[in-house]
Amino acid sequence: MTVGSKMSGAVLTAGVCVASQAFLAPVSRQAPRSTQFAEAADVPRPQGLQGASTQNAACWGLWGTAAGIGSLALRTQRAAKKGPRMQLQAEPRPFDGWAHCAQYKDEMLETVKALTMPGKGLLAMDESNGTCGLRLQSVGVENTEENRQKWRQTLLGTKDLGKYCGGAILFTETLYQKTTDGKSMVELAKENGIVPGIKVDTGLVDLVGGKDGEKWCRGLDDLKERTEDYYKAGARFAKWRTTVRVRDHSKLAVLEAAHGLARYANICQSSGLVPIIEPEILLDGEHSIEECAETFEETWSEVFKACADFGVQLEAVLLKPSMVTPGAQSGESADPATVASHTLRCLKRVVPPAVPGIMFLSGGQSEIEATVNLNAMNLQPNPWHISFSYARALQNTTLKTYAGKDENVVAAQAKLLIRAMANSKAQKGLYDPATADEDATAAEGMYVKDYAY
Repeated sequence: MTVGSKMSGAVLTAGVCVASQAFLAPVSRQAPRSTQFAEAADVPRPQGLQGASTQNAACWGLWGTAAGIGSLALRTQRAAKKGPRMQLQAEPRPFDGWAHCAQYKDEMLETVKALTMPGKGLLAMDESNGTCGLRLQSVGVENTEENRQKWRQTLLGTKDLGKYCGGAILFTETLYQKTTDGKSMVELAKENGIVPGIKVDTGLVDLVGGKDGEKWCRGLDDLKERTEDYYKAGARFAKWRTTVRVRDHSKLAVLEAAHGLARYANICQSSGLVPIIEPEILLDGEHSIEECAETFEETWSEVFKACADFGVQLEAVLLKPSMVTPGAQSGESADPATVASHTLRCLKRVVPPAVPGIMFLSGGQSEIEATVNLNAMNLQPNPWHISFSYARALQNTTLKTYAGKDENVVAAQAKLLIRAMANSKAQKGLYDPATADEDATAAEGMYVKDYAY
């Protein structure tokens, strides 16, 4: 009985081991033998396998592997109790979204603070030399560097302008230009309480692969080198404009706008410049205000997703959008309350509240219209500093008053100050056109189809 039992047990054991080996063979082949059994060297064989024959070696190996793993786990637990130096996994480093611009973080946040003080907006005077020349020619002034210098000096030199315009977006020529007194334009701006900014995109060109007439914005290839130079020249923020039309736009146009703006923003921050993101939804077209709103949300959603993908820190970003309005050729109009409600609804749906400031472009509106619409938006609660970054809607009356004559400089600067004060009130929701002393020219519409600057 004893012998038969021992024989039966041996046969049973061998059978179980063979079956186990067949089931677990792939596992045992995954590591060298020395690794499998290294930790089992000091583990005694179970009583049933003492002096086992060769046919039971596979079973012993499997058991030894399991025992070795258990032994290793026990040793690891004991080692962990001895101190942190025995830990098998390093502590993960906390995520730092400012890593790409850490050295400029504090300065950029100070720049944002200066640009978004209550009642302050931006003077956009970053028109290309060609567009600036066209405006000068409209009042009988020849397009020369000297005449552009005098005009831009007139704007930046307006006393107390810094009370209402915290910053001014400059064209490259102006950033490196001197005044007629030999002072740099950057120094003139700073003395007047204005933070100098710079336009960094190199213009719109046809979008290959998009629909007929669609554009994309160039300038990324050498942007890092240029932004470093602009920072050294005194600029502390930048602007990049691209466009999307409302009707019949391609998905490619939206994605390219988002990609370009996000890459630009990341590069600017790495060079110490606060980026202004300008995805302009074009006023051109016959679209309704509802269609316009749909395109706004579609585009802004992609822009901020791309910003997240490229690691842009939104606390050091400003958004420069157009307002949600019916198309210029639609034959429709919208009162300020309607424009404000549609625009704010879109903003609240897709723009993160981490963005500190939203500085609207005027987009061809008259000076008064741009001010009234801005005021309407600030009558409703929102989490942002909603303000202005106007070009034509700040300069139109001023330019016509100036007319290129030195004797008109003081009068022209007075007009600019009046316009800036009106928009400053609108930023606080305090502008009342009924009591404002407005010029007739302030009511002139300035829409230009296919506008380029």
